[in-house]
Formats: sequence, C-alpha cells, structure tokens
Amino acid sequence: MDTDTISSLTELLQKWEDSQLVQLTNYYRKRLEQAIEQTVEKVGLILTYERHFSGQEYEQIVQRTERGSHAAGSKLLLGLVAGKEPSVQKQIWKCFVKMQHVFPKLGQLLKEAEEKGSDLIESFKAMQVVLKLPAHLKDLQQKHKETLCEQTKTVKENTILMKEKVKVFPLVDRYAELTVISSVRNRTLVEHELLARGHDHEEWREEHLRGVLEKIRMDELFQHSYSQSNTGTGSSTAVAGVPGIGKTTMVQKIVYDWAMGKIYQHFQFVFSFKFRDLNTITCEISLNELILDQYPYFGNILREIWKTQAGLLFIFDGLDEFKDRIDFGDSQRDIDPRRTCTDPRFRCKVSDIVYSLIQHKLLPGCSVLVTTRPTALHLLQKAEISDWTEILGFVGEERKEYFNMFFEDLTVAAAVFKHVEENEILYTMTYNPSYCWILGEALGPFFMKTLGHSYRIPKTITQLYSYYIYNILKNHSCEIESPCEALVRVGQMAYTGVAEKSIVFTNEDLIKYKLQPSQFLSGFLMELLEKEDGARSVVYTFTHLTIQEFVAALARFLTPDAGGIQKILTEAHCTTDGRFEVFLRFVAGLSSPLSARPLEEFLGKFPDKTTRQVIDWVKEEVKRQTGNAGSEAGKRSLLNTMHYLFESQNHALAQQTLGLVETISFGGLRLTPIDCAVLSHVIRFCGTIKCLNLEHCLIQCEGLQRLAPVLHKCQELGLGANDLGDSGVKIVSAALKMPECKVEKLRLLRNHLAPPCAEDLASGLCANRSLTELNLSDNELGDSGTKLVCAALSNTGCKIQKLWLGGNGLTESCAEDLATALNASIFLTELYVGTNKLGDSGVKAMCPALSNPRCKIQKLWLWGNGLTDSCTEDLVAALSSKCSVTDVELGSNSFSERSVPALCRLTLTLPSLQWIGFRGNPFSSNGAKRLQECRPKLTVAI
Repeated sequence: MDTDTISSLTELLQKWEDSQLVQLTNYYRKRLEQAIEQTVEKVGLILTYERHFSGQEYEQIVQRTERGSHAAGSKLLLGLVAGKEPSVQKQIWKCFVKMQHVFPKLGQLLKEAEEKGSDLIESFKAMQVVLKLPAHLKDLQQKHKETLCEQTKTVKENTILMKEKVKVFPLVDRYAELTVISSVRNRTLVEHELLARGHDHEEWREEHLRGVLEKIRMDELFQHSYSQSNTGTGSSTAVAGVPGIGKTTMVQKIVYDWAMGKIYQHFQFVFSFKFRDLNTITCEISLNELILDQYPYFGNILREIWKTQAGLLFIFDGLDEFKDRIDFGDSQRDIDPRRTCTDPRFRCKVSDIVYSLIQHKLLPGCSVLVTTRPTALHLLQKAEISDWTEILGFVGEERKEYFNMFFEDLTVAAAVFKHVEENEILYTMTYNPSYCWILGEALGPFFMKTLGHSYRIPKTITQLYSYYIYNILKNHSCEIESPCEALVRVGQMAYTGVAEKSIVFTNEDLIKYKLQPSQFLSGFLMELLEKEDGARSVVYTFTHLTIQEFVAALARFLTPDAGGIQKILTEAHCTTDGRFEVFLRFVAGLSSPLSARPLEEFLGKFPDKTTRQVIDWVKEEVKRQTGNAGSEAGKRSLLNTMHYLFESQNHALAQQTLGLVETISFGGLRLTPIDCAVLSHVIRFCGTIKCLNLEHCLIQCEGLQRLAPVLHKCQELGLGANDLGDSGVKIVSAALKMPECKVEKLRLLRNHLAPPCAEDLASGLCANRSLTELNLSDNELGDSGTKLVCAALSNTGCKIQKLWLGGNGLTESCAEDLATALNASIFLTELYVGTNKLGDSGVKAMCPALSNPRCKIQKLWLWGNGLTDSCTEDLVAALSSKCSVTDVELGSNSFSERSVPALCRLTLTLPSLQWIGFRGNPFSSNGAKRLQECRPKLTVAI
C-alpha cells in the first residue's frame, strides 16, 4: 500500500463517528482474525506497547495461542478489540494501518476499505436492512423455504461396502467444511483436473493461505451485494472447483441454510437451477415458466416478486455441463433483441435467460451465483462477475477428519489414512472429497479384514479403481446375469462420453447401449451411475469423472473384438486437450496383473491378446516420445508415456524402454507432485542420467521430495525457477551427500533461496566430490548466506569450478568471503556475481585474491555492481597479472572516460583475454571507440 493510500485511509478513520468505527470492526472482524492469525502474538505485543492492551490482556492472548491455536488467539484478540471504547478502536485501526506492510492479508483488507471509503457506511446500513414483505408474500416465502428445506435437508451416498445400495444422511451431519479462497488462481487451466490439482499441494496451500490468499466463509460469497444495493445493479459471483470438490454440495448447503434462516436473509427468494437439468429444455421458454416448472406454487405472484429485485438470488450450478456455449463477449447479443432477454415473460433460449441475468439485463437488481469447473472459467472472463472464488478442498487436518467421519471404526480410519499418507500418488488426491470417498470405498476392506491376504493393497491409481469396481461386483454381481457384459455396455457409453467430453447421460443413452432404464434399480448399476430426477426429465452421471474414465478403459480392455485397440490408443494419445489422458493411463494400468487379478474373479480372465497389444503399444510410444520431446506437446506426450509405464508396473518394460535414456527434459512444462512421483519411479530403471532438466516446472518442494530417491543419479540437474525454497535445499543437500552422487552441474537459480538454507547447502557442498558447476543466481542468499557458501568452496574436497551468485543482494560486506574462496579454491575458474551491490570497496577487497597466483579465475562477471572509476586501477592491476583470464564483464556500471586508459591497458596487457563487456557505462562515443579499437580481434561488447 503506497503512502497516499495510507494517508487517505488514516484521514477516513479520523472522519468516522464512533458508531461507524464499531460497525467497521464488526464488519471486518472475521477477516481481520484470519489476516493476523499467523502473527497474533506479534500484533498483540504491538498493541500492548501502544498501550491499547494491558499486560494481562496480552498474556491472555499468548496463553490462548499456546494452549489452543493461532486461530483461537486471533479470535480472542479481535474480541478484546471489539470490547474497547470506539475511540480506542479508532487508535487500534490506525495501528493496523501502520502494520499492514508486514502482513499481506491485512494490507489487502485495508486497501479494500480505503477503496470503498464512504460506501462502507451504506454497506453497513444495507446489511442491517431486511426488505419488508407484505403478509401474503411472507406466507409464500415460508412455503418456498419449507419446500427448499425438504429438498436439501438430506444427502445420499452410495455404500458399495454394504448390502444397502444407498444410505441417506442429514446434510448437516455429512457436510464437510472446505477451504474457499476469494480469488481464482488459474482461469486458463486446460489439463485434466486429477492431474492439474496436484500442484495445489499441502505446503503451497498452507503457505499461501497464511500469507496471501484470503479464506472466506460460505456466507461471504456476495462481498459486493451490499455495497451495490444502492446502485440498482446486483452482483454476480463465480465459484470454481474441480469435479467432486463440493460445488454442488455447497450450493445445497447455501440453499438449506437460507431456508433455515441462517444466512443471506437480505434475499427474499432464492431460485436454484442445475445446468444439467436446463440441458433438457429444447424449446424457447420464459423465466416465469422456468420458475413455475420447478416451483408451481408461485402462480400469478411472480410479477409482484420481481418488483424487489435486490431481494432475489438466482443460483446456476455446473456451467461446464451446459450444452449451449454462452459467449459473454459477444457485443452483437446486446444489439439483437431476439438474443437479449429483458422481461421475465419474454420467451427465448435458456442460454439467453442465463446470459441476461448474469449481465444484469434481466432483473438487473438481482444477484446471481454460478458454479463451474476451472476448465470452463474462460467462458466467464467477459461476464459481469463481481466476486471470483475457488474451492480448494481439504487442507491439513481436514483430510484426516474426513476419514474419521467416513469410517465408524476410528482404528480402520487411522489405518486407511496412514496408508494413503505414505503413498505419494494416493495422498495427492486427498484434497478432493470425492477422491477421499473413492479411497475409503476401495481401501476400507483391506483394513476391515474383509479381503483375503492374496490381494495387495493398491499403490497405483489403476489398482485403486480396480478395487473400487471389485467391491461393487462383490456386493452386487449376483443381481445380474452377466456382470462382464453389463460392464462393457456401461463402459462403451462411458467411452463415448469421454470422447465427446460429456458427463451427463439420458434415458435415450441407456437404451442406445442396451441398458434399460427400468432395470436401474439394480444395485450394480446404481453404484456406477447416479440417477437425478429433474423437473422435466431424468439424467444420469457417473459418481465421478474418473470412474467414468476407468469404466471406459475397462470396457475397451474387455471388448472381445479388440483388434483395433492400438489404433484407438494412438488416436487418443494424439488428442491434445487432455480428455483421454487418464483413460489411457487406466488402459495401460489394466495390463498389469496386479490391477486385473481382482476383477478377473467376476469378469473372467482378461484377454491375453489385448494385454500384449497394450504393452506393445506402450513400448513403442515410450521409444517414440523419448526422441521427440523438444516442443511442449512433445514433453506432454513423453510425460504421459511415463505415466503409462508407472501404471503398468511392468519393470521389465520400463528397463527395456528407458534403460539407455540419457537425457530427460521437461523444462517449461508444469509438473504436479504425481508427475514427479511417476518420474522418480521410471528414472530408477535408467542408468546414469546425463541431464535431467526440470527448470520452470513449478515442482516446488513437494515435487522435489518425490524425486529425492533419484536426484543423485543425474550428472546435470536443472532445478531452476521451481520455488523450491529453503526446505527444497535440504533435499538437494541430502542428494549431494550421498557417496554415489554423480551430480556435476546443479542449477538452483530463481528458487527464493534465503540465508537460512545456506548452512544445509554448504554442508552438502563440503561432503560432495562430484559437483563442478553451481548456479545460485537470482535468489536471496544475501551476504550471510554467501559467507557460508564461500566457506564451503574453501574446503579442500570441494571441486566447484563455476559459481553463479548474480542477483543475490550481495554487498561489500561479503567481498572478503568471496576473496577467501578465490584464494583457497584451486578449482574455481568462473565467478558470476553480476546484479549485486559490491561497489568499489567490495571489488577492491577482492583484488588481492584475484592477483594471488593460487587464484585460477578465467571468467569474472561484475555486471551491474555500482562500480565507478574509483576501483578501476585496482581491478586492472589485479587482472593484468592473470594470464588465465579469458572473459570479463563490466557492463551496466558507472565507469566513465577517466577509466578508458586503464581499461585499454588491461586489454593490451592480457593476451589471454578473448571477450570483455562494457555495455551500459557512460562512455563518450570517442571513449567507446578507443576501447573497441585498441586491440584488434578482441571481442568488445559496448
């Protein structure tokens, strides 16, 4: 926050009356609790120092934090603030303004308060106003709430581990609180959600929720609806989340809580729709008819309800499932009266109604909530969206709590969670409630002792889903004559859905694949498909997209005439939008006996011919892709083939295809923790890797942890720009210490490395005997971190020849340490310390070491170090004695005309010099010419 903003906010606080300050505290109280949560003791200490808190109150905060949690301490602190006199609250707010630069979330909150300014007062008033309803509308509202309450009070869950097909639970008992953030991080995501979300790993989420991203409650989705209530325009909120993350359940909870009078009571009426139901409407329809179809008791009263538009909330769930594409950027739509709906009685396409509500063309004062997957967010980029939010899923202990809720026996819950936690592939899935449910259903029997010892606990995703289907077959296969035939039919329908990117099926689809809707009561079918009765039709969906993909893969594997399976796999592999990625992994995985064996108990032996064809196809793809990974598409294809190898668990195949691979490069391709685990698995079958390039892959510390077992096998290891942080250096250091470590070149540039990591790095360097090149550019090691690195270079066993320390905030204080390294190391030949602040005094301190005969320096980079004419003579004298020097970079400094004679002398007296850089120095044209011409054949960059 800049000085003007701080001043503006301070002035605003000064103007506000006491009562308004109290309202301000109450309005932001929950968000303030979150903003200061991680530093609550520090905030309490500052407020105590400023005498706003007593010593006793500060002790209470400290004790609550230590005995309870940071959240409990933060809640107590804000409770104490709220209990102070308004005049004291005003002073506390001024303290918050002073502190905001230390706490990012607090800064965001204060910036918002400053931008809203006096509008906040109107917001407070609007929040306190519940629009009055005439008596006859109150009765209608009560009936509507009772109807919605009845529709949303329970949740159904398939129970494949029990004989009862479906179990009904009260919503309040099964609703799991999820982490929702007040922004959407990636609106252009195109990858399969199972693959893409691994990036949002535990460390990333916890770090960013502490520091940057603001966690919001379900009743805070309409941040702008209060402040816009006076403008006549309502607000539209978008909630993004991957399949199974809980969007639909959250919508159900919002509607239920509104009907119960708990949240959003400034809305008089809430109308909720699912896009999958709206897909069945093929004719033109009006908004009035749409509502009366679902809520017929509104009769002729809608016209009166529309008069109070600010009291209306429309919810549309599942934009990604809508068959009609809505182009919010189409300027012609607003001009064409046939495509814009401004009257609730006007008949038009459903898509026009949705568009007009979100864009405030129809009932402009109403509010709209729309949910979607991230893959469909681009559709909303030009829509009138006031608030963007995203459901991140489970964070931290929420994962463990889910398993405790899922299993009645806490011993079983603990055992299942322990297995999942120890398996990096499975654990990465647990941010998502649906994946947790699948994990519980598939793994539960192993720890309930209902499965024999002949079966191994699943370790791959294919094995997991195989046991999921196995448990369905075990409980329900007796209900159908031929489980294999039924599964193939369902799988064929599923495959068509995968190919056409469709997840919703109709009665006509079931009939087409000889799955009679009248037979749907079969428990077997009910476990695979969920039936949903809409106002106009019945639709079916698989319980999760990945289950649809697995059943599709299983059907392809079991189809008797599988002669064309290699052609199908090749065509699917060539598809670039990711729709077949998980399907192909499942097909490859089903070639493994570990995945096939449990299913063969009910489906018969898997065809040997198909298994051989799949293995041959994987082998050819791996060979083809390892030589074709130059482009991003090529890298993606290579990564997928490695997933195929991992899922197949065919060690002989991996050895045969990857044993001689020497270079693996995924530079620039975003890799998830699952990708890294798979990569680690397949690299084990390789010999020595000459080069593993993972720069700009955003693997972060969690991904690096997955790769830890194989890092030492790589001669060249590119890990730059991965946000590894200090914890990532510990992993690298451990690899460097291994006696069999073969790493010769290590790139750790742009990884946010700070001084605390230098000790780990130094210990690794001291123990290592193979490393010759180390790139630490563009980090934050500073003088203290560099001191430790230089000490390691002075170790007699350290063989580093090339060292990059550019852009690390170095000053003259570390020059002596650099000099010590130059003096002590007989191996160091190249030193790159550009874009620092060594200054003249720093360079002068290094000069004696540079002139020392033991110093073997050949290339010296001093670009952008604030050097002036004051150090020229010292530098020239030191370098002139070094017949080994070939390259010197002195660009972007402040050398002037005064330095030209000395620099010319350097070029003439140093015969080994091949290249010297002077760009960005304030030489005159004549001086620049002299430097260029004083020695022919020398390359001078100026």
